[in-house]
Amino acid sequence: MLRSIPRVALAALALLAAAPAAASADEPVARSAATCKVPADGRGWGPTYVTSLRVTATSCATGKRLVTAYYRCRTADGGADGRCTKRVSGWRCREKRGAAIPTQFDASVTCRKGRARVVHTYTQFT
Repeated sequence: MLRSIPRVALAALALLAAAPAAASADEPVARSAATCKVPADGRGWGPTYVTSLRVTATSCATGKRLVTAYYRCRTADGGADGRCTKRVSGWRCREKRGAAIPTQFDASVTCRKGRARVVHTYTQFT
């Protein structure tokens, strides 16, 4: 009988883990990392070209709003090649810039809020 108790407990834990948590009715929340769709031409979200968007423990809709808000913060402090140094909608963001020429640069931005994470990459013409 004692041997069957751990099996029952494990089965109950497995059922709890498999049950989806309650989510907001208007937007699904990614339980693990998800790659979100970006416009085919990469335009329309702020930077010249958004090349990727990946979210963890949040929705793609939230990720898209954060990309746009981060762009507004960045351009408010220095124009197209400005930097955002404050929280954006409660998220802490960090930007790493890669390849650059005088007229454009590539960057990757990681934003965190609790265990949720939004990572986007973009190319900006200056």
